[in-house]
Amino acid sequence: MSRILFFEPRIAGNTGSTIRLAAGTGDELHIVKPLFDFEDAKLRRAGLDYHDLANVTVHETLDDALEALLPARLFAFTAHTSTRYTDVQYEPTDILMFGPEPTGLPVEVLEHPAVTAHLRIPMLEGRRSMNLANCAAIAAYEAWRQQGFPGAK
Repeated sequence: MSRILFFEPRIAGNTGSTIRLAAGTGDELHIVKPLFDFEDAKLRRAGLDYHDLANVTVHETLDDALEALLPARLFAFTAHTSTRYTDVQYEPTDILMFGPEPTGLPVEVLEHPAVTAHLRIPMLEGRRSMNLANCAAIAAYEAWRQQGFPGAK
């Protein structure tokens, strides 16, 4: 399965929804601090009772996360590239990295030497961004689909 990496997420509900996604797909969710209170009620409500079914790891820094995850291909999702997420042939060990809700990934993260490629999810002209949890779900399901949905019923 793929690995989803959230760099400094800000909205607990989005991370809770992605915990539920990870439980449903078997993907790992890795989160880089700083972040909201992990006991936040919105996080618990969005994740419902799926927390125990998901593989979630919190890392102090991006370097700590990459040390745990590499070697692997690291795809940084951003609205500022022309390569679509569907242009990639995903592998089970790939890392799908997303930035914080209000700003996306900062330049220093986008330019990190471990980043394999920048990918975008298409949207209509004039739109700034999409919801973080939705983006993670779109990308994770495309990667899983390409692999034939292993383990799915």
